[in-house]
Amino acid sequence: MLQTIKMPVVSECVIAECAYNSSMACHAIAITIGDGERPMCDTFFKSSKHGGIKDTAGVGACKVSVCSHNTDFECGAASIRVGNEANSGKCLTFAAT
Repeated sequence: MLQTIKMPVVSECVIAECAYNSSMACHAIAITIGDGERPMCDTFFKSSKHGGIKDTAGVGACKVSVCSHNTDFECGAASIRVGNEANSGKCLTFAAT
């Protein structure tokens, strides 16, 4: 059974080589941001094959406790953008506390 949960959406992702990216949009069900310190997209992985769901991804969890949008490991931003840093996805909406 699929639950309907309101999550911030990934409004843009510029990492074209990510398996979930199609037309600058993320199509994972939900992504996880961070490793505790750095606001990187933990869901990112490179693939020449692109998959995922029809809808745009949401932010399922955020492990970056020093982000002002983070409350109890959940993102409170209305939406986020993912950009490229060192061939990985980075949350560009990150705002240090």
